[in-house]
Amino acid sequence: MPRVQLSTRVHGENFTFGSLKEVLARANELRSGDRQAGLSARSMREMAGAKRVLAALTMQELREHPSVPYEQDEVTRVVEDGLDEAAYQKVKTWSVSELREWILDDKTSGEEIRAVGPGLTPEMIAAVAKLMSNMDLVLGARKIRVVVRCNATLGLAGRISSRLQPNHPTDSVEGVLAAVKDGLSFGNGDAVIGVNPSTGDIQSTIDILKGVKDLMRRFRIPTQNCVLSHVTIQMAAVRKGAPLDLMFQSIAGSEGANRNFGVSVSVLDEAMDLALREGTARGPNVMYFETGQGTALSANAHHDTDQVTMEARAYGLARRYQPFLVNSVVGFIGPEYLENAKEITRAGLEDHFMGKLTGISMGCDACYTNHAISDQNDQENLELLLATAGVNYLMGIPMGDDVMLNYQTTSFHNNAALREILGLKPTPEFEAWLEKMGLWRNGRLTERAGDPTVFAREWA
Repeated sequence: MPRVQLSTRVHGENFTFGSLKEVLARANELRSGDRQAGLSARSMREMAGAKRVLAALTMQELREHPSVPYEQDEVTRVVEDGLDEAAYQKVKTWSVSELREWILDDKTSGEEIRAVGPGLTPEMIAAVAKLMSNMDLVLGARKIRVVVRCNATLGLAGRISSRLQPNHPTDSVEGVLAAVKDGLSFGNGDAVIGVNPSTGDIQSTIDILKGVKDLMRRFRIPTQNCVLSHVTIQMAAVRKGAPLDLMFQSIAGSEGANRNFGVSVSVLDEAMDLALREGTARGPNVMYFETGQGTALSANAHHDTDQVTMEARAYGLARRYQPFLVNSVVGFIGPEYLENAKEITRAGLEDHFMGKLTGISMGCDACYTNHAISDQNDQENLELLLATAGVNYLMGIPMGDDVMLNYQTTSFHNNAALREILGLKPTPEFEAWLEKMGLWRNGRLTERAGDPTVFAREWA
C-alpha cells in the first residue's frame, strides 16, 4: 500500500501527523469532547494544516484506512461489505476537496449526489464535512432528498415533518394521549408519535403502543407509532401482540459502543425482520435510530476517533436498514461533548449533512440541556438553519420542555412557525387529514389549530 502524505507547512510551521485518523481528528472544528479525549487540534494553525492534508487525500486512501480495522469491528464490516462498488469506482480517485467542490457545484444535482452516496464510507463523508463551512453544510444537505415510506411518505421537497414526543414521567397513557391530541392539533406528529418510556417495563410499552394506535385508528391518523424502549423490549411487546409501526434503537459508530447499548448487528437484523413480519406498518421502511456525537467516547469505545467521524460511522450502520427515521439528539449528551451553542449548532449541521449524504432519512433533535451554554434563541437558530437545509423532521414537545427527560427542544409552536416562515407543509397524507379535521386550509393552519377539542368528535 503506498504511503499517504501526512505532512504540510503552514506559515513557516511544519506539521506531520502520525496517521490518517489523526488528520481527521485535528481537522475537526473544535468541540469539548474531542478536547477532553486529546484528539482536537492544539492550535488553529494545526487545524489549518490538518485540513490542508485532508483536502488532498483521496477516497481510495480513506477507504483503505477505516477508523477501526475490519477484523476488529462489525460496523466497519457492515460498511465495507455493503459498499456500492460501481458508485465507489466513480469517485475513488477524487480528493476530498474535489468531492466537496462537486457537491457544492450548482451544476451537480441532488439525484447525482444520491447516486454517489452508496459508494462513500463514513470516513469519506466525515472528511468532506470537515472542509465545509456551516453554510456549505446547509447548501449541500439542501440538495439531497431522501424519500421514505412507512404509513406516510417522508422527505418530499417543500415539506417538513415532526416527531410528536408526548413523554410522561409515570408513563400514564391518559397523560400521553392528552399531549398527543395537543400536538396533533398544531399539525405535529406526521413523522411519528414516539414516546420515551420512563421505565423498562414491557407492559408499559404495550400499553402506550396500544393507546396511541387506538387513537390513530379511531381518527384515521396517517402516521406511525413508536415507543422508544430498548429494542429487545419492543420485540417482546410485538410478540405479545402489541401494535408497533416503527422499531427503535439508539446506535453508535463502533461495535463496542453498540455493545454498551446492549445491541449488535444480529439483534438489529432480527428486530427489523420482526417489524416487517409482525409489525403494523405498511413499510417498507420500518426502523428508527437515534444517534449523537460523543456517544462512542462516552462509552470509551471511540478507538481514538473524533466525534464527527464516529458519528458518520453510526450513519453507515443505519444505512444497512434503510430506516424511516434517523435523528441526531444533538445537544442532549451534554457539555462534556458539545459545550455551547456554537458547538451544538455546528454538530447539528454536520450530522444532518452526513446523514443525507449517507442516504438515510435524516432528522434532528435540535436541543440542549440546562447545564450547557445555550438557550432558547440558540435552539431556534439551529432549527431555522436545519429547516433551510431540508431536514426531514424535528421534534415536537409541549412548550419545548420535556418533563420526563428534562431537556429543552423544539415545541409544537416552533414547528408551526417554521412551516409558516418557510412555506413548508407536512407529509401529503397528514396534510389531507389536517384538512379533514378543519385544522389546515390553503397551505396553512386554520384558526382551530391548537384546539384539542376537535378530538371530542367521533369520526366514522
